[in-house]
Amino acid sequence: MDLTKRATGRARTRWGVLAQRDFRLLWVGETASGLGNGITAVALPLIAVEVLDASSTAVGLLAAAVWLPWLVVGLPVGAWVDRTRKRPLMLACDLVSAAALVSIPMAAWLGALTYGHLVGVALVCGTAAVCFNPAYHAYIRTVLDGRDLLEGNAKLQGSEAATRVVGPGAAGLLAQACGAVAALVADAVTFLVSAFCLRRIAVVEPDRAPEAERVPLRRQIGEGLRFVGRDRYLRSMVAWGAVINMALMGYQAVQVVFLVRTVGLNPAMVGLLLTSGSAGGIVGALVATRATRRFGTARGLLLLQAVTAPFVLLLPMTTAGPGLSLFAAGAFTVGIGVSVANVVVGSFRQSYCPPHLLGRVVATAMVINHSTIPLGSLVGGVLGDAVGYRTTMWIMTAIVAPSWLILAMSPMRRQRDLPRERAGSDTEPRVETGARTESGARAESGARAESGAQAESGAPAEAQTSRW
Repeated sequence: MDLTKRATGRARTRWGVLAQRDFRLLWVGETASGLGNGITAVALPLIAVEVLDASSTAVGLLAAAVWLPWLVVGLPVGAWVDRTRKRPLMLACDLVSAAALVSIPMAAWLGALTYGHLVGVALVCGTAAVCFNPAYHAYIRTVLDGRDLLEGNAKLQGSEAATRVVGPGAAGLLAQACGAVAALVADAVTFLVSAFCLRRIAVVEPDRAPEAERVPLRRQIGEGLRFVGRDRYLRSMVAWGAVINMALMGYQAVQVVFLVRTVGLNPAMVGLLLTSGSAGGIVGALVATRATRRFGTARGLLLLQAVTAPFVLLLPMTTAGPGLSLFAAGAFTVGIGVSVANVVVGSFRQSYCPPHLLGRVVATAMVINHSTIPLGSLVGGVLGDAVGYRTTMWIMTAIVAPSWLILAMSPMRRQRDLPRERAGSDTEPRVETGARTESGARAESGARAESGAQAESGAPAEAQTSRW
């Protein structure tokens, strides 16, 4: 065997997809951006409260402004992403977000910062995220071929979960040392790092199909909606994501108040407990590839959801002292399940959906899933005031625990693996269970590139919330 090939094989075994330069650049950029997002999630509300003396309602509206663009422009953006090159769009989104974030400390230092400015930046960054996420999920399949999608998504999901642990802590340290306003400069820098890494990726995107630009945008949106609505796999995944997002956000809306006022914890202990879900997300990303190889993608997804979801019922049992371990164990285990689902569902969409529809499918799924986030927060808050915090935790976690049954009612309950490709028929996808030869996989990858391949979990997802 050639020594160069042998060395490459050893590196490939040791580092997996991280041995590929282009994916490594994508991973570094996304990890930096995820760290910045964790900083902003803490710094922006702190600025509203400490600098502008905003009320809790105003802080809530600020958080809602980040998600509002998904509901307003999510579907047309998905169709637009399918007819444009992905990397230039992602670069533009990174630069726009960096400029918007830098404008806050500049305005503060000039004494001109207002609450309206914060809301405007939240809307701009939220809109940039709406454009970036479908393009990013579609771009992965340009960087990786089908054999590496599951491992690549696991690596990205793991780094995302890790940044959700580190980001809030880093934000607190930066805010303590330099002020919350200055902390946003660090987030702006992470967007520039992401843009730099994207710019260095060498893979060439396939040309756009010129006929796609002549199709009316409304028709393209309709195609994406029909594809998701008629497909038995995607339909159940999107329905499950919407339900679990609503229920997760419902109890997360009151869990801090529950821990402080009902359990009697101080803020430091609350913060420590809330990192349990993110820690579980890291573990889930690490075990996702191994579990699905052993049990299969369909059976492994169902099995892990059936095992992990009921642990959410430990959360409302939390009491002071040793009873705190119930909350930590519940959040940690649920975090594992959500992280595995992000990896499996994201990889499935990337290989299963036709390349020319992938952006629209991702955007459709995200719009539906994200639409339940404000609803869950609102319902949780209202129930907390009406029936009490512990009772609200019971109600919402009781929805999460059996939610995996939505997936169990889909065709995946009868299969070991999810289909790798969609067959010509809209109703009967072809399942590939046999191993492919390396040359066959490369030929398939090349065919995808020539036909204009694109690629895609959510999401996503802070703490234990999925964002598919």
